[in-house]
Amino acid sequence: MPTEPSSPRSDQPTDQPAPQPAARPARRDLLRTGLATGATTLGLAAPTGQATAAPTAAPGATPADRTLTLTGHLPTGAPDFLHLPVEVPEGVREIAVSYGYDRPPVPAGTPGNSCDIGIFDERGTDLGGPGFRGWSGGFRTEFSLSRGAATPGYLPGPINPGTWHVVLGPYQIAPQGLEYHVEVTLRFGAPGPQFTPHYPAERARGRGRAWYRGDCHLHTVHSDGRRRPEEVAAGARAAGLDFIVSTDHNTSSSHAAWGPLAGPDLLILPGEEITTRNGHWLALGLKPGQFVDWRYRSRDEEYPRFARQVHRSGGLVVPAHPYCPYVACQWKFGYEQADAVEVWNGPWTYDDESAVDTWDGRLAVALREGRSWLPALGNSDAHSEPQVIGSPHTVVLAEDLTRDAILDGLRTGRSWLAESSAVTLDLTVTGHGRRAGIGEELTVPADAPLDVRLTVSGVPGGTVRLLTDEGQMHQESLPADGSGTVIWRTTASLAAYVRAEVRHPKADGTPGRGNSMGPDLPWGPMAALTNPIVLRTGDR
Repeated sequence: MPTEPSSPRSDQPTDQPAPQPAARPARRDLLRTGLATGATTLGLAAPTGQATAAPTAAPGATPADRTLTLTGHLPTGAPDFLHLPVEVPEGVREIAVSYGYDRPPVPAGTPGNSCDIGIFDERGTDLGGPGFRGWSGGFRTEFSLSRGAATPGYLPGPINPGTWHVVLGPYQIAPQGLEYHVEVTLRFGAPGPQFTPHYPAERARGRGRAWYRGDCHLHTVHSDGRRRPEEVAAGARAAGLDFIVSTDHNTSSSHAAWGPLAGPDLLILPGEEITTRNGHWLALGLKPGQFVDWRYRSRDEEYPRFARQVHRSGGLVVPAHPYCPYVACQWKFGYEQADAVEVWNGPWTYDDESAVDTWDGRLAVALREGRSWLPALGNSDAHSEPQVIGSPHTVVLAEDLTRDAILDGLRTGRSWLAESSAVTLDLTVTGHGRRAGIGEELTVPADAPLDVRLTVSGVPGGTVRLLTDEGQMHQESLPADGSGTVIWRTTASLAAYVRAEVRHPKADGTPGRGNSMGPDLPWGPMAALTNPIVLRTGDR
């Protein structure tokens, strides 16, 4: 993994539609330089500002551009969001904004200054209200928007007169405080042509009831990614995926770009990564153009409201990388409103181990209490090269390649996780004349013998682990060609569920021992992981 940047934010201006990478950040680096921000206060800042004098225009002439400069000082403990009012008169065709802030030296281990930016229109800044017009976090230092076009991350549309607000999100403030300056330029003229969105279709050419591969966590230039949407679509096809979900941070602006990029071979679903100060969550399968607010913390008790918003649209709520160690990435909202959880995010690391362990521990509790269990998802969270789209991804059993069918398969846990399309897997439990697959239930007499059968390929020298609510119950190595079948016997009296993991060899080439203890991890990186098959006891 490349060395982490010294600053936790990225403020490189990227107003070109196709910014080029200046470095090759790792997946965790990009999470760290992402757009996470939240709010406990939606208060109004009191900046100083002065508009440049606009010369008197001749009758019928277009007024000259007007620029307003706003400056201010933010102490430590400032509100999460500051709203800077800008009066927009009649006749403005474009609003252009640029900003910056100081970065004084700080002692080792002390966060330096970092400040996000976005804009709301004359309809207001209410939480969940209609005024949202764009967000770029700390990834851009300037943006513009008009009726027919906007910088990625921002929404084209009418520039109506009234009080707009540039919103600053002081993500981190140095002990010395933060000095900011914002320039807002109002450009006058005819409004220009109206923007036409091109949303993706909700159906692709599927194979009927089948296993479909998809990556549900991807970023583009519309937030802190460096790939254009067309590059993401091409990468998905190259990875052998059947579907993807667009999840740019805190904006819906990319939804309108996916229409021409979807096709019979690739289903593209709109989504968003909601990036708060208390964790990130994925809204999967949003209605095109739908925006989900992120300006709250766990203590504000607003998260359930926005989870309900996603559910009303038929989408899924998925906590993302819950153990990511960076500031604001760790999940603090609980799992009551969640439909699934992302336990594998990008290249396998120790925080993924923590996520899987926590998820597994919750399975037994949910089954014991008669509650529904939370399915696991795996996604790449790819932002730019060299991060690989589709590594990992989720393989879901769906009735067809449609929005509703894919979301239903994910919601019910009829899915397994793979590091790439080179890995194939099938897990079943058979006994008492019955059979069940991943995400399904099998009800049998308590002492009826049950055969657990796992067939896998694409993991040379890999290690198969079969786990129940008692932990790892069977381990077996795959041959050098990576293909094999493992069979193990149990009963419903001994196992409330069974699931499978396939691991790569350890760094020293040994298979590892998942039920041993020692100074290092007893297993290698994950290659595949299944959701459970639930075993119930009964005479039926």
